[in-house]
Amino acid sequence: MSEPGGMELSATLRRIERAAGALATASVARMDESLPWFRELPADQRSWVMLVAQAGARSLVQWLRSGGGSADSTQEVSDEVFATAPEALARSISLQQTVALIKVTIDVVEEQVSHLAAPGEEQQLREAVLRFSREIAFAAARVYARAAESRGSWDARLQALLVDALLRGDSPDVLASRAAALGWSDAPPVAVAVGRSPGGEVAAVLHTVYRQARRIGVEVIGGVHGDRLVIVLGGAADPVAATEKLLPAFGEGPVVVGPAVPSLDEATESARAALAGFRAAPAWPTAPRPVPAAELLPERALAGDAEARRRLRHDVYAALVRAGGELLETLDAFFTAGGTLESAARSLFVHPNTVRYRLRRIAEVTGFSPLSPRDAFALQVALTVGRLDPVVPAVTAVPTQTMTPGVRKTSQAGDDRR
Repeated sequence: MSEPGGMELSATLRRIERAAGALATASVARMDESLPWFRELPADQRSWVMLVAQAGARSLVQWLRSGGGSADSTQEVSDEVFATAPEALARSISLQQTVALIKVTIDVVEEQVSHLAAPGEEQQLREAVLRFSREIAFAAARVYARAAESRGSWDARLQALLVDALLRGDSPDVLASRAAALGWSDAPPVAVAVGRSPGGEVAAVLHTVYRQARRIGVEVIGGVHGDRLVIVLGGAADPVAATEKLLPAFGEGPVVVGPAVPSLDEATESARAALAGFRAAPAWPTAPRPVPAAELLPERALAGDAEARRRLRHDVYAALVRAGGELLETLDAFFTAGGTLESAARSLFVHPNTVRYRLRRIAEVTGFSPLSPRDAFALQVALTVGRLDPVVPAVTAVPTQTMTPGVRKTSQAGDDRR
């Protein structure tokens, strides 16, 4: 190789070739002394580093011979320097640690310049080693960049498969194996959020999701299915509040959050509720964003969601039946009167305070207040669903006029005292 001044490093190159093995051994010994984490590596990984160091010494000779040592050369170091070690090494040693290994090796070579260089070639070799260290660092960066891209593509496919398995309701074993491959820690609680995808490249959409998730400290797995963005959240004490902070990742339209469950094994339930809510959400244009799937029970029931119908039938209608016929009777009268309390009281032959008390009891029993328009709608749907498909014997309300005066008076007086 000719330097700008016309000198050749042929004698120096022969010395470097002869000393390649010794340089690699000295470099690994220095790593062992100066890098505590290197001493903790398994024996096989340490041997891989030795192979890389030997390949680096050979690459230096090849690089110098091909003209890389000249000041105006743009010759790059081949990434094949790192091909002697398996890809597993890139996953075991971070880029920062690799840079530290390169620095140690270059330091050892620089210390040996006076022994490696032929007389009069010390300065040329020292400058060449500096340029080589820059190129070897760039080569390492390229290797890690390709590994990151490959891993990112694989992770994206695996996450899409995991989300698809959740939506299909695959077995917990399938979910667990795919989640483990992604490094999912399964921090409770787990919930699923569904909204519209903003469009564009899937990788860019998911990158926004992960960036936002890192900021709020929650674990996420995401996938784009058609025009829907599905996100699995883990470790968020309040999944709805966490989803609100992830809204920039979603497109326009409703975002529905399924119920929180203890682990990913049970997240299929959350995913089904979130999907059902997302399909039914257009029926509630003023719904909050995000909205819990549980708040969309009436819309989900009208859209044909069997789970929503079951919950309204069991948790609302059946609860009213079990609590006593007077609550169901009062609720019917209240709705028939158009939500006017006094009119309902007159139709029931009771005091308005009795109706107020019973309405409060209905709210306690069902979780829905008849005095709230939104809750009243849910109660009306629940009554309809319950009577169409009853799971408990319906209680036939005894007409007030057929009751004996003494019984009616006692019942009314008792209600009034409340």
